[in-house]
Amino acid sequence: MSARFDRTPLPRSFFDRPVLSVAPDLLGRTLVRTTDEGPIELRITEVEAYDGETDPGSHAYRGRTARNASMFGPPGHAYVYFIYGMWFSLNLVCGPEGKASGVLIRAGEITAGAELARKRRLSARNDKELAKGPARLATALDVTRALDGTDLCGDPASPLTVLTGEEPAPDLLRTGPRTGVGGDGAHHPWRFWLDGEPTVSPYRAHAPRRRST
Repeated sequence: MSARFDRTPLPRSFFDRPVLSVAPDLLGRTLVRTTDEGPIELRITEVEAYDGETDPGSHAYRGRTARNASMFGPPGHAYVYFIYGMWFSLNLVCGPEGKASGVLIRAGEITAGAELARKRRLSARNDKELAKGPARLATALDVTRALDGTDLCGDPASPLTVLTGEEPAPDLLRTGPRTGVGGDGAHHPWRFWLDGEPTVSPYRAHAPRRRST
């Protein structure tokens, strides 16, 4: 880790911005998950932006529900959801309170606490696969719905925080369509990642589910 690495937690003002500004700016930052067994630190290498009620790909596209309430703010909180009845995914809420938007943390490099992550990701062939994809990331960091609504900015003892870290070189930033998003939101170039990072997950286009007959 470089001497320039900044361990100051990101302030709420960082998240209180439009989602398309926050999402790429999270790349290279360090997400800290404090568990009962100790902390796990993850350098963020891939994210996706979801712009609430104006975005067909967002959970908030059809309005507020009990499931997506955390997306409506305030900024600097976690939105955790359960998908396909199997996996959790971690999002960081941003933008003004009342406007649902968030950044899905898709992938990252475990930089501390790898021994704790390995216990939860026994199928990972190597450490680069520990958090390669949102479900793997949530499993490695022990993220469940119990963390939904967690404040990342208000309490130094929070189980989730994001450190300022070290900003990557601008020429490493890449952008493209979001993974698995179909319909009108399929072509939004709102997936952001760091070029050359082996922890970034493979892109997969949306595949409509076939209905059983």
